[in-house]
Amino acid sequence: MRWERFFEDLEDQLDSEWEAERAALDSETERLRVARLALRERLTAVLVRAGGEVAVDLVDGTAWSGRIVAVGADWTAMELGTRHPGVLLIPLPSVVSVSLTRDDVLASARDATPGAALAQRMTFGFALRDLARRRAPVTVAVTGGRSFVGTLDRAGADHADLALHDVDAPRRASSVTGYRVIAFSAVAWVRTEVATPLP
Repeated sequence: MRWERFFEDLEDQLDSEWEAERAALDSETERLRVARLALRERLTAVLVRAGGEVAVDLVDGTAWSGRIVAVGADWTAMELGTRHPGVLLIPLPSVVSVSLTRDDVLASARDATPGAALAQRMTFGFALRDLARRRAPVTVAVTGGRSFVGTLDRAGADHADLALHDVDAPRRASSVTGYRVIAFSAVAWVRTEVATPLP
């Protein structure tokens, strides 16, 4: 009888040790998974969740709130709601912080996903080339705090050409007051001045 009790105690100890080791491995696996998370994956999880409401602080000192409507390879887009009919396009390096609810913080860490393969390949330059093709009037804010209004003429690998004109005037040679070649690395945000679907 004593031996049976002895073996039962050994078996319980072994089970406890296995359970503790499995819990430690699960914790380490989760820490490694979280260490590999990128901001775009968290934002993609917020986009997938109903609502996608966020507030963001950007490198130019501005703060915006709205609903995430797209996440590309290195950018995100927000609808600003009734305050503005356009869409705000934000390069991810311009994001200083994202304000989320407690549930969204936990869900975006737990359900983070790279998203669709096509979205993962759509770069900031691709999105700007689409806006240039549509001839949509935009406001481009740069990290130094300045902003420029006009129409994107073209977007290269790391820069875009902006024809400056009044936001209410169509992009015609007679209404263009100047040109700016703007490096993507200096862009804080791009806001379309009219409702414009994104790629």
